[in-house]
Amino acid sequence: MSSPSKRREMDVMKLMMSDYKVETINDGLNEFNVMFNGPKDSLYEGGVWKIRVELPDAYPYKSPSIGFVNKIFHPNVDELSGSVCLDVINQSWSPMFDLLNVFEVFLP
Repeated sequence: MSSPSKRREMDVMKLMMSDYKVETINDGLNEFNVMFNGPKDSLYEGGVWKIRVELPDAYPYKSPSIGFVNKIFHPNVDELSGSVCLDVINQSWSPMFDLLNVFEVFLP
């Protein structure tokens, strides 16, 4: 199995090559923002959402910290902090998930 740093690099590059806009913070791969458009035919259609992602040193064995930068009203998002509250990102996290999974499956 590859080292956590190689896995981190691979997952971030995979996310960058997708339809999401990724902006790194401080030229590293541990903190970055991801922008995406609200899903079609939803209350969020037409919106552009910005999420801050922080990867711990133990990623992928420890889950990323994910939170909305802009204000969004959603039952799985803390209104004050913007933190995403999903079991799969917190208690049920598995190294089998990658960042693209998080954005395509859990945050549509």
